[in-house]
Amino acid sequence: MKKNILLTVFSLVLLSCGGDKKNSTEALIEKGDLKELRLKRSEIITEADVLSKELKKIDDAISTLDVNHKETLITTFEAKESVFKHYLELQAAVETKENIVVNAEFGGILTQINVKEGQRVTKGQALGKIDDGGLTQQLAQLEIQAVLAKTTFDRQKNLWDQKIGSEIQFLQAKSTYEAQNKAVLQLKKQMAKTVIKAPFSGIVDEIITEKGSVVGPGSPLLRVISLGNMYLEAEVPEKYIGSIKRGTEVIVDFPMLNETINTTISLVNNNINPGNRSFKVQIQVPNKSGLIKPNLSSKININDYSNLNVITVPLSIISENADGEQYIYIAEKTGKDNQAIAKKVIVKTGKSQGDLIEILEGLNDGDSIIKEGARSIKDGQKVSIIK
Repeated sequence: MKKNILLTVFSLVLLSCGGDKKNSTEALIEKGDLKELRLKRSEIITEADVLSKELKKIDDAISTLDVNHKETLITTFEAKESVFKHYLELQAAVETKENIVVNAEFGGILTQINVKEGQRVTKGQALGKIDDGGLTQQLAQLEIQAVLAKTTFDRQKNLWDQKIGSEIQFLQAKSTYEAQNKAVLQLKKQMAKTVIKAPFSGIVDEIITEKGSVVGPGSPLLRVISLGNMYLEAEVPEKYIGSIKRGTEVIVDFPMLNETINTTISLVNNNINPGNRSFKVQIQVPNKSGLIKPNLSSKININDYSNLNVITVPLSIISENADGEQYIYIAEKTGKDNQAIAKKVIVKTGKSQGDLIEILEGLNDGDSIIKEGARSIKDGQKVSIIK
């Protein structure tokens, strides 16, 4: 039926545009009058618009009358309020506060290296020894003198307690004894610098200076790293300063390890970098496996915004009209099985994350939102829902 009506309409169009008009058009082209050609073009465009509107009326009538007409097939999903989270994606590198090059505090020959690269050590463990240059002998002499000074002081104190002898003798003995003790303690501290100790528990990552080398104060000897106190440091644009704070959720992805961990921000710096208008944040990284190493690259996603009760829809079904308004289609049931009417709904959108966007206004919980087929329907059109 529809086919017969369309053939009739096109026949009328051909008749209205044929015959004398065809000859008239060819005559005008041969005549070469630009003004008349433009007038003729305007007349034809007007006639085409009129015919186009007539065709639409006929199509609408056919859709209403043709019981065999097939509605557009669509799929739907129910609008439900849920939690929506937006994440700020940044790059960051792993760092550790326990990555230290142990330097010599005393000058001399490095006589011992007690560890190997890759060896685990504990805090305070002796890693090596520098020749003390005769301090051991000096200490022995000072300790002998300290013993003598103590004996002299003890005797002088006994006499002074019995009111025998002068006060000046007692004070001189006391002063000599205290001075000798301080000299012994000072030399012991100096000798302690000849023993290289681990500043914290960790792993000997590199031996920089080999046994037998002559070193001076400040010479690098070896590197010790702890993999248990790792963190990430990232620079965040200043516009997020109000939404990111200590305890904010962070998802960390290590592409090289194919590993993702959930953690939180442990520190937010108060200083804004004037060069790039950003502030630094630190993120603690648990490293139970020991595979996370200093300077390992990572991708971090910081939860800068959350909406605990909002409807979200796929970005692909959002359209925009000439007025810049965004809209989607919902399906209103007609009572017949799987039959519905498509209804255009103007919506107000919020933030998007991945392929989802939050709908702040325009939808209600329970609305049947058209998904597949949303781009090929019109407002008020009959549709058939695929279950």
